[in-house]
Amino acid sequence: MQVNVKDTSLVLEGGTFRTLFTSGVLDAFLDEEIMMPHVVGISAGAINACSYVSEQKERSLRVLVNYRHDKRYIGIRNFWRERSLFGLNFAYNIIPNELDKFDWDRFQQFEGTVKFGVTNAYTGAIEYMDALDMDKECTLLRATCAIPVLFPEIKINGIPYYDGGLADPIPIQHLVDEGFGKHVLVLTRPKGYRKVIDRQSKLVMKLLRKRYPNLVKSMEQRVEHYNASLDYCERLEKEGRAFIFRPDAPLNSFEKDLTQMRANYDMGYKKAAKQMDELKAFLNI
Repeated sequence: MQVNVKDTSLVLEGGTFRTLFTSGVLDAFLDEEIMMPHVVGISAGAINACSYVSEQKERSLRVLVNYRHDKRYIGIRNFWRERSLFGLNFAYNIIPNELDKFDWDRFQQFEGTVKFGVTNAYTGAIEYMDALDMDKECTLLRATCAIPVLFPEIKINGIPYYDGGLADPIPIQHLVDEGFGKHVLVLTRPKGYRKVIDRQSKLVMKLLRKRYPNLVKSMEQRVEHYNASLDYCERLEKEGRAFIFRPDAPLNSFEKDLTQMRANYDMGYKKAAKQMDELKAFLNI
């Protein structure tokens, strides 16, 4: 059933392979026939949004487990052809359209709203685009997942975009501003986590500063923005306006162990199943 909660949003944080936890949570939703009508996905959270909205249980898990060690999917050789650690054509075209088919019809017939956040490289600002209009080569999905250096810039209508998480990693303020009064959030860091700037981010900013100065300005503010968003989410949670799913322990963004990958998925599923009655009460269903 589609949950009739016009003022409630579903927010899906990114985190590369940490979002296997998200996959588990959303598959528990599908088993209970809970289909949230307003979905916002950032970075890899958008990948999970696709499987959820198309109601393809375990698809995100299956793709990651089946192709994690396939060099066509992720590997240094992809830089030679596509300037990307991930094989863009393989991951965003061949897999969904040939190998593990994505249900485009069901996805595009979704009666609610699905938006993916992308960061405009020229302005450094977040833009939320309608995912239901996405082309079958998943250009919008590529853009929201485009981590600088690991991905090339992705152009949409001639404008270069990068990972939406650079400008708005947890878009809670955006959704409050849009008029949503309640929020279900699936985060990929455990409670108590706070971001700090790392060496890799500093190097990326140095490489991009001349070409995209406004993008770098957003990246410089990212740590403060992320931590402030977490504080805000937790305040809303205490006020009864947010319901938050988080992993119990830190997850590896580039996890290689397939057994651990499945365990991360199971963690999400079991946590959602355990909290399902609380969630339904929050949603008034």
